[in-house]
Amino acid sequence: MGYGYDLYPAEERHHPLPQTDQQSGKLRPALVVRKLPSRYEDWLISMVSSQLSQEIPGFDEIVSPDDPDFKDSGLKLTSLIRVGRLAVVNVDLLLGKIGQIGEVRLTRIRQKLSEWILST
Repeated sequence: MGYGYDLYPAEERHHPLPQTDQQSGKLRPALVVRKLPSRYEDWLISMVSSQLSQEIPGFDEIVSPDDPDFKDSGLKLTSLIRVGRLAVVNVDLLLGKIGQIGEVRLTRIRQKLSEWILST
């Protein structure tokens, strides 16, 4: 199911994510998680990094060349989807698509997010 602008959940797109200290960010891949329920074209995205040492075990998602969706992801190296590093951005800030992760992985990431947000 499309959302306009040829943008779909599970896509890997480039976006200039800011660093935690609010300095301007590098252009890096981000996972498109879901469109916000509004009339605006705002999307929830999650940062993708090749810095595997930043992994939160059991929470973040590693995408490696051995994974069935690695080739389609467009990632060049084993990478980390940082599930808790989130941003809401307008579609105009999401630059070219580089690939797409599998539906099973996207569902798992959404489940982790949901459980984390709902936990006490």
